[in-house]
Order: sequence, then C-alpha cells, then structure tokens
Amino acid sequence: MDERTPVLIGAGQFTYRGDPASSPSPTALLKIAAERAAQDAGLAPEKLSEIDTLAVVGFTIDAPGGGRLVPHSTNPPATLAKRIGADPKYAVYSHMGGNSPQQLVNIVSERIAKGETELALVVGCEFLGSATKRLTKGLGFADWDDAEELPEPERIGDPRPGVTPYEAKHGLGRPINCYPLFENALRARDGRSIPDHQARLGELFAPFTKVAAQNPEAWFRIERSAQELVEVSDRNRMVGFPYTKYLNAIMDVDQSAGVLVASLKTARELGVPEDKLVYLHGCADASDLWYPLDRQNFHSSPAMRLTGKRALEMAGVSLADIGHIDLYSCFPVAVEVGAEELGLALDDPRGLTVTGGLPYMGGPGNNYAMHSIAVMMQRLRDDRGSYGLVTANGWFLTKQSTGVYSTTPPKGPFDRQDPKIIQAQIDALPHPTVIEEPKGAATIETYTVVHGREGYMMGIVVGRDSEGRRFVANTPTDEATLAGLEAKEAVGRTGTVSRSEDGSRNIFVPD
Repeated sequence: MDERTPVLIGAGQFTYRGDPASSPSPTALLKIAAERAAQDAGLAPEKLSEIDTLAVVGFTIDAPGGGRLVPHSTNPPATLAKRIGADPKYAVYSHMGGNSPQQLVNIVSERIAKGETELALVVGCEFLGSATKRLTKGLGFADWDDAEELPEPERIGDPRPGVTPYEAKHGLGRPINCYPLFENALRARDGRSIPDHQARLGELFAPFTKVAAQNPEAWFRIERSAQELVEVSDRNRMVGFPYTKYLNAIMDVDQSAGVLVASLKTARELGVPEDKLVYLHGCADASDLWYPLDRQNFHSSPAMRLTGKRALEMAGVSLADIGHIDLYSCFPVAVEVGAEELGLALDDPRGLTVTGGLPYMGGPGNNYAMHSIAVMMQRLRDDRGSYGLVTANGWFLTKQSTGVYSTTPPKGPFDRQDPKIIQAQIDALPHPTVIEEPKGAATIETYTVVHGREGYMMGIVVGRDSEGRRFVANTPTDEATLAGLEAKEAVGRTGTVSRSEDGSRNIFVPD
C-alpha cells in the first residue's frame, strides 16, 4: 500500500448525564473524546499534541442567526488545540449540517492522500442538554475565559442557511416542521392510509430503540414497542404530524465523539496495532437542490442516491457486500428515503443502525455521524474483512455525505472524486417554479400540522396554484381545520390561497 493511504486509527465517545451545574464545558467534551480516541489507538493522551490537522464539527448554537446565548469559545479549534498542547498547521470549524462528520473525514483523508496531512483529529460535541439548563441559572462555560482574544476560526462547508426567508416565514426553518412534509408526501405517493403508515413508522424505529438500549453511550437506553412509539400519550405528544415525540431526534444532549485519522506511514511510526486500522474505502459528498421548495418532489433524494452509488463504486463493492449499516435517522423519512435511494429494504436483516439513531442514541447537533463512525469502527474490527456503510445528512434532506469502511486494506490509492461532478448532475435537474404571493385556487402537494405542548399551533401547506407553480402557506389555526388535516389524507385536497391580513404570509383555506 501507498504509505500515504489514509487510515482511521482510533475513535472515542463520551456521554454526560450528571448535574448540569457540573457539566463539562464544550472544550472539555471535545478533549475527552479526543483522549479516548488516542487511548483506543493505543496512544498516550500526550500524543495528541502531535496532530497537524484539527477539524471540529460546528456547534448548533453557532448556526447563523442563533446568537451566542450560552458563552463559549469563539474559536473552538483554537481553544481545543491549546488544551491538548497542539499547534496544527490546518485547523477548521465546520458550518452547520449533520453531514459534517463524514464530510470532514472525507476531506481529511484526501489531504492525507495528497501528503498535506499526516495526523488529524476530527471531533465534535453537543452540549444543549446542559447549556439550556445552565442558561436559566446564569451559568456560562469556562471556555469563555480566553475567547475574546481569539481570531475567528477558518470555516469549512457550505454556509448557506437551510431555507429562504420566504420559507422561514411560514415555519419551514425548523426540522420538526419541515421533515413531516417529506413524510406525508411519501405516504401519499405510496397510497397508504394514515393508520397503516403510522404503524409502519413504529415498526421502522422499534429496532432502533433495541440497538440504543444495548449502546452504553446512548442517551435513552430504553427499548420501546412499535405501538409505543406512535401512540399519542401524555409522555409522547404529537409534535409535527405525523411525528410523535418519540420519532423526533433529541438534541438536548451532552455527547461528544471524535476519530484520529493518519497516513499509513504515520500510523505505523506511532506503533498503532494493525488490528486497530480501519480504512475509508469509498466516499462522496453532494447536496440536493438546496431549498425545500426547489426540490423535484418531497419523497426522494438524488444526492443520497448518487453519493451512495459513488462511494460504493470507489470502494469497489456492491450493496450486497456491506455487512453493517448506519443510515442517518433524524426522523423516519430520512431512513425511508435513504433506504429507497440505496436499494435497501426497511426490514433488511443487517439492520439500518449501529448506534440506535438520533431519537434514541441521541442527536448531538451536527455531530451524530461521528458516533456512527466510531461505533462502525468497532463493529468492523470485531467482524474483520466486512464493510460498513455510513450516511450523514444535513439541513432538510439537503446535504449528503457517505462513507464505506473496512479493515481490509484498499487495493489502490485513495482517490476522492471532486464533489462538483455529482453536484453538477443534481443542479441540472428540473424543478418547479416557486411563487411567493399566490392567489386563488390551489391544491395541497404536502403538508403538516404543528403542535405545541398545549395542543394545535398551525398548519403548513406546500401547494401548487392553478398554473402548477409551487408555494408555501399556513392554514387557519382553528381546531376544526387542523384536526381535519390529520383525520384523512390531505395531499391532493383543494382550497384557496391568499395573503394574510397583515400581508406577511400566505394562508391556504381547504375546501
């Protein structure tokens, strides 16, 4: 093998469940994961000082417009580097997106193959579980101490927000509002009744809870039945129809994970045992048509299909050769669409998660897929010669990154395809015309009903006007209208769309 072949040598995870007042700071969470990754590779923690590349996954609260409500470092890579005694020549902080962990591993591996990096740490964390509670008590984090003296970090990834201002005005900017639109469109396409589809969602995610129950780092180590997942109760309220609370990713967690990636030459110089080495055989990155209203439809993902195809081609294997799978699972539809695009059955005997998924293992902001990679590494070490597939998704079925891993040494050099090649294919896809101020007769293309803790809040409709142009609107907020949208299939239902009295939004009134 080429001595510049990239190889993952160690992985570390950490979950904190203690008193929020004593919770580790964001940098402490990162440091713990990094030290565990070093230990996993058989290295002393001091060896982390030798990294020449550091990539930190962006914190959720650093999303555009999020503000710095919880004081923390203004430059997480610089703060972490200082804590571990490192002086990396290349240090980056990712923009938002759950695709970031796999994308960063892909990018770092390419740098190693080109001779630009020898030893890299890719790490991330989420601390919303304690941060929101600390905020109510006026507590910040120690990471803030030197933050004002730090320059802004170099950012990596696509900085665009996930929705347009037009989409945001109507509620599409929140994942719990947007993903149900895809789910309802998928159900309608397949012609399933609402009760039958709800049962399908429970049957899909019940096995995920079983995996989470056996995962020592999972946030919820509780196995639940299919019925329990979809049955509305005091503990499992409806959030965004058709998703109950138990079907939503849980972001209020304190979790971290990281991996060490090295050139084969450096791995051997460090004395990393051969049985620890896991190779990235194939990878790909692409985004679907960026904004939700621009999509061809709400039940597919060309980016998932094409990145999966490319990653398998690069690895020189087929889907049948894959022994272990982790599909990104923020909401059921991400798994359903991902499986369909890759050619997987939802009841594939290999299973669709190695961690337990974002609603049960935990959805640590942008960093979930790092946990997937960490767990996958151990699965592959335990099942030597097998291959593992990891998918990672950002924004609203928007950004996709895929990786194929194995302990089997690759037969050829690592050659990551320029993401622009797949992206050009996707960007050329036809899509509907979007109209921001529709008027008159219209038809529902997909929809959801948003619930708060006290009950119904609003309806969101993506529709087509009489000329086939796509729009987004809200519905009247009376219970009869909202309950009616949940009682029977509303995709295809007709109505009238107009501007709200204050002119700020579109309102769709069903016939």
